Amino acid sequence: MGITIRDVAAAAGVSTATVSRALRGLPNVDGETRERVKKIASSLDYVISPSASRLASGRTGSIAVVTPYIARWFFSEVIAGAESVMQQAGMDLLLMNVGDYQNGGSRIPPTPRIRRRVDGILIVALPPQDPDLESIVNLGMPTAMIGGVIPGIDCVVIDDVAAAREATEYLISLGHSRIALISGKSGAARFTAGSQRERGYRAVMAEHSLVEDPMLEVSGHFTIEGGESGMDALLNQLNPPTAVFAMSDEMAFGAIRSLRTHGLEPGRDVSIVGIDDHPMSSYLGLTTIAQPVADLGKKAGERLLVQLAGSDSLGGNDRVTQLPTELMVRSSTGMKGFP
Repeated sequence: MGITIRDVAAAAGVSTATVSRALRGLPNVDGETRERVKKIASSLDYVISPSASRLASGRTGSIAVVTPYIARWFFSEVIAGAESVMQQAGMDLLLMNVGDYQNGGSRIPPTPRIRRRVDGILIVALPPQDPDLESIVNLGMPTAMIGGVIPGIDCVVIDDVAAAREATEYLISLGHSRIALISGKSGAARFTAGSQRERGYRAVMAEHSLVEDPMLEVSGHFTIEGGESGMDALLNQLNPPTAVFAMSDEMAFGAIRSLRTHGLEPGRDVSIVGIDDHPMSSYLGLTTIAQPVADLGKKAGERLLVQLAGSDSLGGNDRVTQLPTELMVRSSTGMKGFP
């Protein structure tokens, strides 16, 4: 007969439940005990059986990830971060790519079906107007959200208002006053991040008594192509901007491409700041507000595991985890009027 979880528990001097939590990467096991259990399990050639564990617990061992996009960089990076945490806990991810809610109809499976398939749900930046948000919350399942705040739900975010403020303040500190905004607006589908970043930009412009020119605000739809077409429109004006705040790095990449198509150089002729710190930002010399995208997914995954372990005691504002951002200065910005 093979080695069982009881054998590992007896050798480690702990309960079978502790062995299960330690080997699955779940919380409520101190580091020393976890390492001791792992070493003993390894020495005994014991490997926890996923099917047996799931059968005994009545759980599926799967987490649903509800996201409007999979291929876009931000979303794929967040999902990768969450997956790294879930894999260590022996959990699988079930991707639900719900797309644009404006296409109509609910895209979340009926309650009985989803309960049979997953133990919890991770929501990745669904727009606040999305009717599926209410449907998910009403399921009453362990749930965490990335990139937005829902009362009563574990949420992991950055301070998007502060990030936009820092980007705009930095451009003003370089002597710029005619600062354009490339937003992510796309019809009614407004992501929380977009509206918050717009608030930050407008607040700083008002505080410095800088006139908001509607001609300096264009939509880039959070894509490279959108950023390029938006920058094209800005450059075709009689009085183009000397600086641009793009709400995402990908839109900033498009803006840089537009500048170079017009024979202009970022930082010398027009300053550009983005938000994200996309891996390509350093190669393109983009000044940006860095956010820990993968860590957003990791932290949300950790919060969901705490709920699944039944040890969640947080309430109110404690359910919102805010991760830090940082200004990364590169060559795409420069003093106004300096070559």
